[in-house]
Amino acid sequence: MTLLQMTASVILATATPTTPRPTQALPTIIQGGMGVAVSSWQLARAVSKAGQLGVVSGTALDTVIARRLQDGDAGGHVRRALAHFPVPALADRVLRKYFRDGGRRSGIPYLPIAKVSQHPLVKSLELSVVANFVEVWLAKEGHDGLVGINFLEKVQLATPSAAYGAMLAGVDYVLMGAGIPAEIPALLTGLARHETRALDLHVENSTTRYSVEFDPEALTGGGLPPLHRPRFLAIVAAHVLAVYLTREESTRPDGFIIEGPRAGGHNAPPRGRGSLDDDGQPVYGPRDDADLAKVAAVGLPFWVAGGYGTPERVSEALANGAAGVQVGTLFALAAESGLDETLREQLLRQIDSQGLEIRTDPLASSTGFPFKVATLPGTLSDATLYEERPRLCDLGYLRVPYERAPGVLGYRCPAEPVATFVRKGGSSGEAAGRKCLCNALTANVGLSQTRRDGYEELPLVTLGTDLDGVTALRAAHPQGWSATEAVTYLESKSR
Repeated sequence: MTLLQMTASVILATATPTTPRPTQALPTIIQGGMGVAVSSWQLARAVSKAGQLGVVSGTALDTVIARRLQDGDAGGHVRRALAHFPVPALADRVLRKYFRDGGRRSGIPYLPIAKVSQHPLVKSLELSVVANFVEVWLAKEGHDGLVGINFLEKVQLATPSAAYGAMLAGVDYVLMGAGIPAEIPALLTGLARHETRALDLHVENSTTRYSVEFDPEALTGGGLPPLHRPRFLAIVAAHVLAVYLTREESTRPDGFIIEGPRAGGHNAPPRGRGSLDDDGQPVYGPRDDADLAKVAAVGLPFWVAGGYGTPERVSEALANGAAGVQVGTLFALAAESGLDETLREQLLRQIDSQGLEIRTDPLASSTGFPFKVATLPGTLSDATLYEERPRLCDLGYLRVPYERAPGVLGYRCPAEPVATFVRKGGSSGEAAGRKCLCNALTANVGLSQTRRDGYEELPLVTLGTDLDGVTALRAAHPQGWSATEAVTYLESKSR
């Protein structure tokens, strides 16, 4: 008997949710796929049970699940999901590697995991597939609502194995932004048949073509039935990109999320020259507002995001032809969110006093995309704390490949040590002001790495700039609100 089987014998087993489901009506509300595990399985499950589209964040789930196991897997949730993984031996290897009964001792660092790369280790692929399966399976457990997963196009190297793991758990929607996700529709179609698939890699000034390849059957041993092919929603900022993606059947998504610059997390750079205001923030103008009539003319369903967190804005979106809205901040501050409770309370207190500043930082993210940062004491938004942090890159999700020699890739990140980045062909100017989002976003959800010298990674919180809905919910629920209460609020004028 494997360790997984022994674990499963003492954990309540429920029916597997991987059976394909019949087509359901389009959701009006899509809960944003935020940060690293802010959009937790608990949050997505609550939104889904409320009749809308709950979304888990697919960013860095291999790190998230490995750390939850090392912290003792409170409640046994990860182990319960692992007991339903369709290849038990694979899941058992992950469990044996990372699970610590009772959790890590204080001050002990988390085990490192290999960074994503063009040619990942088998154990890295196993962890990626298993971790994405776990988060989606838990979000879908015990109900028949819709569940999606959100990926960043910038994290190309991790996408094929992560998407496959989510599909093994029966994910209903895949959402992707922060780039041009032209290859994702074909990827999902192939993975549903367990076919070997490859994604082209963006390598600047390369002399040849590079790709990352994933062979599902080599990993699982084959023999699994065909999978449900999820719907794909491309997150874009401009109608021009929506039109471009629909020109070819192979790149055509099943719908769009049109995200404006008021949204939290990464924003598209301003169109045009991209000047900065006196506070060093990008200046957005009318050109940065998507033409919704042109989006509607494409003929696919679309949702709008970025400043749509009130019932009135939901009604406005529907009147403009949208299928609904995507909302993040209301759910990031809900009880089921993965955001650390201390951070959530700190944010709410500052919102109450109207003292919360949210900046669009053009430098914080190593992706080169502007990134919303909540100015919060004790986080890397504090310039002094940012300067004091040892500059390193040990998670590496936002590293980008570069050509060391024809046919040979290296990887670099503007947030790594400046001398290292420059040695790899980067510039000190490009590295200035960059923050390690990978470590900071894991700290946001209570999974911060502890260094052997005693340094503990600090958070960096992101929210959207539209706080009208948050203020209204805070007045109605001064002790905090649930995801279900947030859904009810948003639906109140559109039923």
